[in-house]
Amino acid sequence: MNQGPGTGLPEGAVVASWRGSAGGIAAARSGHDVVMCPEHQVYFDRRQAPGPQEPVPLGYVAGLEDVYRFEPVPAELTPAEAARVLGAQANVWSEVLEVPQRVDYQTFPRLAAFAEVVWSRGLPAPAERDVTGFLERMAAHYARLDALGVDYRPPDGPRPWQRRPGLVGRPIDGSPPIV
Repeated sequence: MNQGPGTGLPEGAVVASWRGSAGGIAAARSGHDVVMCPEHQVYFDRRQAPGPQEPVPLGYVAGLEDVYRFEPVPAELTPAEAARVLGAQANVWSEVLEVPQRVDYQTFPRLAAFAEVVWSRGLPAPAERDVTGFLERMAAHYARLDALGVDYRPPDGPRPWQRRPGLVGRPIDGSPPIV
């Protein structure tokens, strides 16, 4: 569910806040447990960069840095409200990802950024996070992904065999609305 107070949520309902953070904030403030999964940051079927080289031109851009700046527990919540955030979830809708390699490409390395953010305690505010340090740590992780045969998105863009030139898709340009 992605609903807030006053929408007839039964007592004890858990809200998956996927349209943005506002629904999760409202639900936590009204006493519901929440799983944060805002599409503009943690939907991995979305594009990782602008431009025609991305193989799945769908939605807004949600790049590696966007995921690393995801805040699973919104700062606006009081400590009691923040305790209502059960966790976070990244999503990959695979109906547009026709082969396992495409799932790899869309998911990795963004899943590493997501894991670091949701599993770490005491990270700075999103705007103050050490993105450069994270990207340096990723060098070792890329080597692991290579050893495992994961067809991830390289930091400098898709490899020639990962591209799908001419695929129109449904890209949305600009910044997503923050809701």
